[in-house]
Formats: sequence, C-alpha cells, structure tokens
Amino acid sequence: MRQTVRTTIRALSCSGFALALAATVAPSAARAEFEREDFRIRSAQDLVDLCAAKNDDPLYSAAIHFCEGFVTGAWQYHQAQANGPKGLRLVCPPEPPPTRDEAVAMFVTWSGTHADRMTEPAVEALFRFLTEKYPCPAAAPAKKGGSK
Repeated sequence: MRQTVRTTIRALSCSGFALALAATVAPSAARAEFEREDFRIRSAQDLVDLCAAKNDDPLYSAAIHFCEGFVTGAWQYHQAQANGPKGLRLVCPPEPPPTRDEAVAMFVTWSGTHADRMTEPAVEALFRFLTEKYPCPAAAPAKKGGSK
C-alpha cells in the first residue's frame, strides 16, 4: 500500500491539476509583505507562507483565498479519484470532519515540525500531513458521495 500511496501522491504533485490550482520550521513572523511572485507555489513552504498570512498584509485576503482554494481543490481531486471505479482513499477524516480553517491551521502547525518536507511539492506535503493525521485502515473503500 505504501508504494500505491507514494505513486498516487507523485501523480497528484506532477499533474497539471496541481499547477492549475495555482513551511521552513514555522511561518516567519518577520516576513515582508507578499508579492505576486509568492503565489507561484513552487514548494510546500510557499503554500504554508500563504496559509499563515497575517491580517495586516495588503495581500492577506488573496493569500488566504489562494491557500483555501488550493487545499480545497486538492481535497476535491482526492475525493473524485477515491470515488472512482478503482478509487483508493488515502485520507479518512473523522465524522464530522474538521472545518477547512481548522484543517489549514493544523497543516500550518504540522509544517513547523516537518521542516524537511517544506521543499517538496505543496500537494505532496499536504497529503503527507493528511495521511499522518487521518490514516485510513488498510485498503479503505471509497465512500460514495463523500466530496464535502
């Protein structure tokens, strides 16, 4: 199963989907204001930086919306592939699942203890976090209609 998860994560990170959707130890408190270049998401750190944007940053709204859009899109893609005819569920959150804001906050916190993962593609690090936080039992069947 480990190889299947790695293959799926690699496929997600290499897909045009990840590009179209477009943390070192902890979000930098001394970070300068965001610039348009920061929205290119070349690594997990870039995504974490946007997800941890400060309220007083002029691009705060854009950063948070980009972060949440990226995370939501990645999750929706996971749900679609998991519910397909040969679907494989990588993540099995509890019922009720955490809110989007809670999940993003947990990802940012996780990034602070996984600095070695921050150079990976953002979608790969995101799913590493999710599979650690909400692992599925071996060969978890897809839940129909679970695209929330």
